Amino acid sequence: MPKGSYGHGLPGMDSEALPGKLIVVEGADGSGRSTQIQLLRDALERDGHPTVDVGLKRSRLVGRELDDAMRGNILSPRTLTLFYATDFADQLENRIVPALRARFVVLADRYIYTLMARALVRGAEPEWLQQVYGIALVPDAVFYLAVSPRVLAERNFRKNSMLDYWEAGMDVRRTGNMYENFVRYQRQIQIEFRRMESVYEFDTINGNRSPRTIFRELAGKIGRLLN
Repeated sequence: MPKGSYGHGLPGMDSEALPGKLIVVEGADGSGRSTQIQLLRDALERDGHPTVDVGLKRSRLVGRELDDAMRGNILSPRTLTLFYATDFADQLENRIVPALRARFVVLADRYIYTLMARALVRGAEPEWLQQVYGIALVPDAVFYLAVSPRVLAERNFRKNSMLDYWEAGMDVRRTGNMYENFVRYQRQIQIEFRRMESVYEFDTINGNRSPRTIFRELAGKIGRLLN
């Protein structure tokens, strides 16, 4: 079961009464994260494990509003962080906790670590972020798909024919070549993930390999966890 919360937790929540499993797959856009979530969900359900998947901007409360606001490219770093924190809190209370209570496997397509890394690169204070995300449950496993920034850029170009404004950190560095800004920004994000790796006990996975090879590694580790 999840080992409690990172801080104060949700008011009135007993983490001991959550027998399900919370499994997080982290990584940037282009890391293959969503593909792995889909493969894992299908495999787990074939094996008889009920699953729920969650991710960024999926809150019924603010998910659509956050997506709309980001299209305008005008959010300040503090506002962006608080918007994402609201999105996360709503999903935690209304999707993650009920699913864990019902013994589901919750697959999180990113969690608080991406949100913290993004905020730190934008100048947020670590102590403030720890307070903001102190409600978060400690997952049973966190897998971080590490992919080189230039490979991420190539994958995003192949998929979308362009780079995302936010994933390129253009709100941080508003001038210059978007490709080079993307690579520079993703390197900064990866530095933050390396700093968090030991603190939050990530299992870093080489994401430069084929999806099927990565899936076999993840499925084996998750199988041992569930059994």
